[in-house]
Amino acid sequence: MRILVTGGAGFIGSHLVDRLLEEGHHVICMDNLVTGKIENFAHHAGCDRFEFIRHNVSNFIFVAGELDWVMHFASPASPPDYLDLPIQTLKVNSLGTHNTLGLALSKGAKYFLASTSEVYGDPEVHPQTEDYWGNVNPIGPRGVYDESKRFAEAITMAYHQKHNLSTRIVRIFNCYGPRLRMDDGRVVSNFISQAIEDKPLTVYGDGSQTRSFQYVSDLVEGIRRMMETDFHLPINIGNPYEKTVMEIAHLIKELTGSKSEIVMKPLPTDDPKRRLPNIGRAKELLDWTPQVELNDGLTRTIEWFESQLKEKQAAGKSKG
Repeated sequence: MRILVTGGAGFIGSHLVDRLLEEGHHVICMDNLVTGKIENFAHHAGCDRFEFIRHNVSNFIFVAGELDWVMHFASPASPPDYLDLPIQTLKVNSLGTHNTLGLALSKGAKYFLASTSEVYGDPEVHPQTEDYWGNVNPIGPRGVYDESKRFAEAITMAYHQKHNLSTRIVRIFNCYGPRLRMDDGRVVSNFISQAIEDKPLTVYGDGSQTRSFQYVSDLVEGIRRMMETDFHLPINIGNPYEKTVMEIAHLIKELTGSKSEIVMKPLPTDDPKRRLPNIGRAKELLDWTPQVELNDGLTRTIEWFESQLKEKQAAGKSKG
């Protein structure tokens, strides 16, 4: 297949690109590199089935030739990024989604939207099922991401219903693994980058808020299985086992052998207190459950972060 992946230089997008190329498909990676990195796809240089187009999908998109899939993964995804880039975030999930839907329609391609568990906001229902409408503050600081993703789902459904476009929607819950940026600002990347340098681990609130963490290869497997179905309603892909933020902090301290102390900071506005997916739909329709245990996934991620730190330190010495 010939597949366009927007946001293909990002954390999740680049792992999806890897998987599609491994399967023998032709992949066009489109990214404006605002939060994505060339290093995430540099290993595909010279591959005649890989193309990179530097482009902002909030603007009109042109891709020559036929496409079998348009997969829209472009968007800042970590709170520091979308709080720093609020207008760009709103645009990529509204105008960008509109543009990619239009491209899919014009090419006769199938369409895949990467949505998020953030559409549930600070949920009042646990675990979150796909028919829960959420508890979102539209004018809070996180609204630029939460509401734009909700709009993205709405316009995707409109194209499905009005134009009979073949669409898929995945709601991605917390994901981690190699290629997370060290300054990403999310729980796992924060704790690991702080722990391996013996810096204080910053826990927001009292640390009792929960998250459920899935390893990136499990997420990509769920995405691939979704592509093989014709189910057009949203599907949660995440780990159904929750951990408190404080538990994650102590686990990462243990796995890194860090001497870091844990420091408490105020909880950010509208930060979800619990985040836990019901994955019954994924189990039934995709025969999917996460396979990578948290300790194993964190160990692999820590090794990658340590390699990045060594490269950074080596680069600093060479400049000095």
